[in-house]
Amino acid sequence: MKSLRPSKTVTSLVFLTLLAAGVLWIQTVGDRVDAAQQPSAEAKAVASKALLDPADTVILLLDHQSGLFQTVKDISVAELRTNTVILAKVAKLMKIPVITTASEPNGPNGPLMPEIHQNAPDAIYVPRKGEISAWDNEKFVETVRKTGRKTLIIAGVWTSVCVVFPALQAKADGYKVYTVMDASGDPSEMASRTTLARLTQAGIVPMSTNAVFCELQRTWNRPDAAEFAALYAAYAPNYNAVIESFRKAQEVLKREKK
Repeated sequence: MKSLRPSKTVTSLVFLTLLAAGVLWIQTVGDRVDAAQQPSAEAKAVASKALLDPADTVILLLDHQSGLFQTVKDISVAELRTNTVILAKVAKLMKIPVITTASEPNGPNGPLMPEIHQNAPDAIYVPRKGEISAWDNEKFVETVRKTGRKTLIIAGVWTSVCVVFPALQAKADGYKVYTVMDASGDPSEMASRTTLARLTQAGIVPMSTNAVFCELQRTWNRPDAAEFAALYAAYAPNYNAVIESFRKAQEVLKREKK
């Protein structure tokens, strides 16, 4: 009489079938979970809007004047000028409009630093008629409006006056406003700290220079990546040492492969 037990072959086949079904079920569930976790096109669009949009941005560089530089105490003048130049360079790279102005170039505040227009040759300079806030000058405001853009990145000297006044006014006019704190300067640390508090309480977003160009860059997979790398090196000289050591290592590897 034959045993009623299933043979080992049958048992193995049943086991493999159940295992395959289990794997298929787990994979199907996993695929569903992955699909659920993947952001929709709408979600991606919303997330993208959280960062700076180069197509909607204008950079305003206000009162970076040689006389005012001599009063700046919260950041070194060399660093301030370097960071301002970086903003001009990234504007040129990303084809972002730059608008400059100076309170009174012929007075004690001195002329506008020339490096801005040297590195952003398409920048528009708007003269003022004695207004302390650039936003009180009708021509300046009209120049901003003509760009059709609603996101403003502002830097200037002094932060507590030349930056904060137009920033508050532009915010009230419906613009999205960012201020670049290390491309701006104030007569004291106290002035800078109180200004930062005032800006954030008004809903204006403070940024650093590196945050601006990194946010605009978004990816290294771009034809101008080397030019962005130069901005990193200018902003953080130690990063330039990283680049130099990497290039040297690559040269050594190439020689060894020959």
